[in-house]
Amino acid sequence: MTVPGHHRSRVRGSIIGQCLGDALGFPVEGAAPEVCRRYVATHLQAMPVAVIGRVPFGFGQYTDDSQLARELLSSMVASQGFDPVDYAARIGAIFAENRIVGRGRATEMAARRLIEGVPWDESGTPPPSAGNGSAMRVGPVGLCFHQDPERLRQVALDQGRITHQDRRCGAGAVAIAGAVALAVTGAAVEAGAFSDRLAAWVAPVDGAFAGSIRQLPDWVRMGPDAAFERMSQAGGGPGNDGGWHGISPFVVPSVLWSL
Repeated sequence: MTVPGHHRSRVRGSIIGQCLGDALGFPVEGAAPEVCRRYVATHLQAMPVAVIGRVPFGFGQYTDDSQLARELLSSMVASQGFDPVDYAARIGAIFAENRIVGRGRATEMAARRLIEGVPWDESGTPPPSAGNGSAMRVGPVGLCFHQDPERLRQVALDQGRITHQDRRCGAGAVAIAGAVALAVTGAAVEAGAFSDRLAAWVAPVDGAFAGSIRQLPDWVRMGPDAAFERMSQAGGGPGNDGGWHGISPFVVPSVLWSL
């Protein structure tokens, strides 16, 4: 598997950009929206970023989202494609060796099953658990399979079900991988065409999720606060933890906001 030369800088930028955003957001991961707004005003905009971190980690520490994206990319390069057995082994190893940072509950439970010898296609945490872990790490799939939408969708689903079995998690992974695939080409992005393309890829996995993606062009015109209210209500039902007091880890609003 090779990356065309004219795309390599975009591939590097995508991975570095994920790690940078992850590191800057880590200090307020799980915090309420007002805490995040205050953090941007009093830290990101008001002081050198080199002093920003989350105890006990120093500046620049990224979390499990980027760690597992890194392992996914490394696995695909080593396998010259995608080998779920290899990637599952990497997930198990990073937990077994206690190298993981900011672990998600569903991913950790799946990793423990992998360590115990459960096969990759049986290890995922079942519904109604529907966290965003499988979507937050999937970016490299869009980078590597942007020219093959069917393969992209299958790899996004397979890497996701190692840790998350809920169909909404699979749909979220397809959406993020698809968004990266469209971005890496460098073509101009038009909101309606972009959302329609992603929705078409997601629809076979979860029709309701695809419907929410199609509404994104209307929602983003509302402004951040109003759009957030609409997105936070999408995908309700089992697995949507209404008691969460910070930014939700539920996959549907997480992915919609990311898009």
